[in-house]
Amino acid sequence: MTRVKRGLVSKRRHNKLFEQAKGYRGTKSKLTKVAREAVLHAGQYAFHGRKRKKIDMRRLWIVRIGEAAKQEGISYSRLIDGLNKKKIELNRKFFQT
Repeated sequence: MTRVKRGLVSKRRHNKLFEQAKGYRGTKSKLTKVAREAVLHAGQYAFHGRKRKKIDMRRLWIVRIGEAAKQEGISYSRLIDGLNKKKIELNRKFFQT
């Protein structure tokens, strides 16, 4: 069997990892094991953050609609209830105050 030297392959893999971990503090951007963990955790946080952003934006739109409704002298829940009874669907995302 021939000898296989993997220096170039692992070096490229490590460089790709360090590129992803660029800007992390301390050993998180210097050591392969620690950098790998940091990149994996960052990926999890990013995934969760993308889901969380949708929730946060919806909450913001609801607050804005609620404030506009208060200026007209009606609460948010009464406004939504009235719209539902009239079978009017409100797209909260595109509501502008």
